[in-house]
Amino acid sequence: MFVLTHHVRPSFSLGETTFHFLDATPADALAQATAAADGQDVRIGGGVTTVREFLEADLIDEMHIAVAPWELGTGLKLWESPEELADRFELQQVTAPNGYTHCFLWR
Repeated sequence: MFVLTHHVRPSFSLGETTFHFLDATPADALAQATAAADGQDVRIGGGVTTVREFLEADLIDEMHIAVAPWELGTGLKLWESPEELADRFELQQVTAPNGYTHCFLWR
């Protein structure tokens, strides 16, 4: 697993997962993760800032975002509306019985 950080530290393993800490651009981090994945899919996880950086670099092919039906104080927004990404992605929205809206975006 590759972790983007501004405070690089030595890699360490926890169970069968090894964490590698990188101070890199999204493109460089993705290149390293893709090489390590040996042809398998690479998943990007993180907060709003991380996802925005990968979106701005046009490095995401598919996303599944679960949107809660309430605001939890202040924080960063991924978007005002998922339709903002309609120029690059197909969009399907599904509202679950618990009130969450699942946004599926793909190229």
